[in-house]
Amino acid sequence: MKLALLVSEGPYTHQASDSAYQFAAAAIAKGHEVMRVFFYHDGVYNSTRLTEPPQDDRHIVNRWAALKEQHGVDLVVCVAAALRRGIKDEVLAPGFRISGLGQLVDAGIKADRTVTFGG
Repeated sequence: MKLALLVSEGPYTHQASDSAYQFAAAAIAKGHEVMRVFFYHDGVYNSTRLTEPPQDDRHIVNRWAALKEQHGVDLVVCVAAALRRGIKDEVLAPGFRISGLGQLVDAGIKADRTVTFGG
């Protein structure tokens, strides 16, 4: 099954980011394809390399980047939401890219299912 994910909440403030990542990792482990994760609203905070959690805490941004590196998951950050929050190309973590809502529409068309995490 080909899946697309929409993440609308930031890391460390809501369970949505962790749940989305765990869902994606489990889906890939079961042989499904996660073709794209689209970060929208506060979900764009999942993409910044400026995130520095304590050493004993999980690093959600690095988890997403590893998913891209290991499995080729397309990590797309909404340009309008990112710019409103001061996130530009120069602060993106490796593996993320900024693009428009058309990427979300495209994922919805191409994927068998689109799963939303966050309000």
